[in-house]
Amino acid sequence: MKLNKLLTPIAAAMLLTTSLAQAEIAYVSNEKDDSLSLIDLSTLEVIKTISVGQRPRGIIFSKDYSKLYICASDSDTVQVMDTTTHKIIATLPSGEDPEQFALHPDDVHLYIANEDDALVTVVNTQTHEVEAQIDVGVEPEGMAVSPDGAYAVNTSETTNMVHWIDTKTHELVDNTLVDQRPRHVEFNHDGTLLWASSEIGGTVSVIDVATRKIVKKLRFEVKGVHPDKIQPVGIKLTKDGKWAYVALGPSNHVAVVDAKTFEIDDYILVGRRAWHMTFNTDESLLLTTNGISGDVSVIDTKAHKAIKTIKVGRYPWGVVVKP
Repeated sequence: MKLNKLLTPIAAAMLLTTSLAQAEIAYVSNEKDDSLSLIDLSTLEVIKTISVGQRPRGIIFSKDYSKLYICASDSDTVQVMDTTTHKIIATLPSGEDPEQFALHPDDVHLYIANEDDALVTVVNTQTHEVEAQIDVGVEPEGMAVSPDGAYAVNTSETTNMVHWIDTKTHELVDNTLVDQRPRHVEFNHDGTLLWASSEIGGTVSVIDVATRKIVKKLRFEVKGVHPDKIQPVGIKLTKDGKWAYVALGPSNHVAVVDAKTFEIDDYILVGRRAWHMTFNTDESLLLTTNGISGDVSVIDTKAHKAIKTIKVGRYPWGVVVKP
């Protein structure tokens, strides 16, 4: 008799738990399935699907990876998941329609973009209390906190601005005008530059943090793709400061940018409507969520080539990796 036929349900669950503990796991939010797909990065296969709140979009780990915060947009809450049991252990008062958020380096304060209310809500993840709500532009979406924790930055899709919030005073201290429909912001690792994508404008603005002025504006051209379909959204920057990757939405490509010269080095074909991205721990792999095709593309970052397509739920949106 084969060994797997001897496994009891309890033993099988224990083996799965051991597998989850040992392997890097990618968590993918499926916007239209109200679920998360878990991908084992050693096998590049989906190993678990978990039901969560309505319309999950932004997802982020606590510093020690013990908790996963989930923007359940249509449930008007941020859910807190225990990453060992995969149970929802708390909900946070997020304000209406939370879409993206960013965790302060103190691992306590969560900055949440409330798309329908033109607000950024600041929630204390320990007390579960709202500490501030800051008025920003219309349809806030992108959120990031600077590596030194000094600024929380938000983009407003309709106002076409990047908003700079002082994290000590919770006051809006400056605005940077960018191109149409800014969607995502990402600080480089030393905190000197902020990259902001403008979906309809078709550009990425690189902003000097000290002056809050644009120092470079990137435009993209993909052979055989109409310019209207080149819509930058997600951005990921390597820790060594060498490369930037930009997901180009319905063009179905990811741009590879030299982060020092700002020259476009390559374009990588991925799934349909490339949205957000994340690296694995050593940055040898880059994962993209492809909303229309309902899958995740796995990119070899040395070869700059997609090596695997993994089917997940409907409209995958966010993706993060647990070591």
